[in-house]
Amino acid sequence: MTALRKLFPYCFIAFCFQVALAQDDDFVFYSDLARAWYQGGDYFEWTSTTEDNNAKKVNVFYRTWGDETKPKLVLIHGFPNSSFDYYKIIPFLEDEYHIATLDFPGSGFSDKPLDGYNYMLAENAEIIDYFVREVVGFEDFALYTHDRGVSIGLAFLGNYLDNPNPGYTVNYHFLSNSGMFLPLANLSPGQLRMLDTATADRMLASRAAQARRTEGEPESLAYSDIFAFKQGNVSLIYVGRYLLERQANEVRWLENLPRSPVPVAYLWGLADNVNPPRIAHHVWDTYLNDRQAQSSFWVLPTAGHYPQRDKPEEVAKVIRLALTGQLPDLASENDFMRRYGSTRASEDAVFVGHSKIEELDFPSSIEYTPSGYREID
Repeated sequence: MTALRKLFPYCFIAFCFQVALAQDDDFVFYSDLARAWYQGGDYFEWTSTTEDNNAKKVNVFYRTWGDETKPKLVLIHGFPNSSFDYYKIIPFLEDEYHIATLDFPGSGFSDKPLDGYNYMLAENAEIIDYFVREVVGFEDFALYTHDRGVSIGLAFLGNYLDNPNPGYTVNYHFLSNSGMFLPLANLSPGQLRMLDTATADRMLASRAAQARRTEGEPESLAYSDIFAFKQGNVSLIYVGRYLLERQANEVRWLENLPRSPVPVAYLWGLADNVNPPRIAHHVWDTYLNDRQAQSSFWVLPTAGHYPQRDKPEEVAKVIRLALTGQLPDLASENDFMRRYGSTRASEDAVFVGHSKIEELDFPSSIEYTPSGYREID
């Protein structure tokens, strides 16, 4: 597809646009935001690699923005949403970067088979590889992952590290709010009900009976449309089973971080109640704090689970700092912290430094004694 795009760019765009419209001609949009997102996208075909899916073919929705000559950025969405989760941050980045994102099967505007199809994290990691190689043709790019997408990204990272010739370079790795270490997550009852057949069936019936929203606040209306597309309200029950796969693989996937040479920027919205900051601190301390490659840890004090939606401009600032080489190495991060902290706005991300515990040796002519502070002769 990439070769065709280069040879016949205008015909290719027109063809893909027709394919996109053909995916669900009868669907009625009530949201201008959702309709515009859909009409701006294309599709590619994917053949499932999960054994129980029996090589089923699905159409995967994707979008791109920006000048193709600019640095590349791939955005990976989480659960229960889709690539639309990035709609607010795109305007802050598209002038400087060539951006690509996609909806994984079962989400957004991609196909959502309801005939026993398995929506696997490991397969989603393979879809990223195919997407960057064969669809958008990125040879050097940064990867931004969020929520469920963090586990997909970590599985993808493992495949990338184990492949002596992947055909591309991942130049930066961003991770944002995720239940990537489930023992510290604060899972909702609804998430857990998806993992039991009896309660999941009741949830399916309830969601199928819900009436479509036809008016309201623009963002909420857009999400309502996207969830309704190809029965997304139903498919997410099956996509939600990813928690079982994450639980079985999360440590193995997290262990890809300390062995990775790819620089990491780790961002966390502080007001996340489902994936609280204790997850971020555990992952940072265990897998990122002591690694050799550059790592930075950022807390967004007024953002919740979706920093890219809650504070898109502030997240874009961190991405820009990272991708323009402005983040410090370990030796210079204290100076960076003081300099950055003195100029940051109250809404901006807070830079958190590494923990490097050393015995202090104060250059002092005064010593402490229980009787008082005394000058040293």
